[in-house]
Formats: sequence, C-alpha cells, structure tokens
Amino acid sequence: MNQALLNSLTEAERLLVAEAERDAVKSLDEDELLELHQRIRRARTKYVKNYRRAAGAAVAEAGGRGQSYPRNQRDRDKAELFETVLARVSREVAGAARQAATELRKERIAAARPAEREGRPTPAAHDSGPDGVRRRATKTTGGLKRDASSRAAGARRQAARDAR
Repeated sequence: MNQALLNSLTEAERLLVAEAERDAVKSLDEDELLELHQRIRRARTKYVKNYRRAAGAAVAEAGGRGQSYPRNQRDRDKAELFETVLARVSREVAGAARQAATELRKERIAAARPAEREGRPTPAAHDSGPDGVRRRATKTTGGLKRDASSRAAGARRQAARDAR
C-alpha cells in the first residue's frame, strides 16, 4: 500500500486496517469477522460519500469534471484502500460462513440418523424370505405402462390444442 496514504490515515483508521491484515483475520470467528466487516464498510462508505460530494461541488468551481479530478485525491485513495480491505474481509467472512454451514449440516445429519432408524424394521427383515435371503418382486402391476400411456394421451391433447 502507498505509504503516504497510510500516513494520512487517522489512528482509528490505521487500527482498522491493521485488524484486517491476513494474520489478524485468521484468528477471528464468524461473528467477529462480521463486526469487522461492518466497521470497514462504514469507513468505506464514509469516504466514498465524501469523495462524491466534494467532486460534485468542485465541478462547478473548476469548470469541468476533468479539471476537478485531482483536487479530491485523498478521499478517493482512502475509499479505494477501504474497498480493498473490505474485499479481503469479505472473502474471510464467506469462508467462515461456508465452514459454519458445513458443520451445521453435519450436526443435523448426525442428529437425524438415530431418529431415522428408530421404529422402522431393517430392510433385510422386511424383504427377506424364510431363509433370510432378500428377494425381488417378479411381477409388476403395469404402472410403468399406464404412466407412459397417460403421458402420451396428455401430449396428444396438448398437440390438438396447439393446432387450433
């Protein structure tokens, strides 16, 4: 980062940027990351707003946008710095959220497994014959043919409607 820009930051802003360094961010949990993300976003929004207001006011004084552009460099640089820091923290928040979602999913699956098996017979006991070997049904009820016939009839009705 530009040293002149870092020297122009206030102490609070310098601490905020330091909190968002890679090593410091790795030790934070999801809630702390979200709180840091919010504070950085507030700082970024502040400097974007300051830049836009000053740039809009300077256009009339300078006589054009191109001539007023260099006058507001500090706020523009601060907004860009906080945007970069915000992007870094956003990536960390996304990683922490993804990890938390994975852990919650594993917990829900683990909690559901014992309840899933309670009260239901095991598949081997349900489908097995007298010798304990699983048997498959050899007859069908014609459901597949009936379903296909019904779909075809529906397609014919739709085609007749479309032809009108």
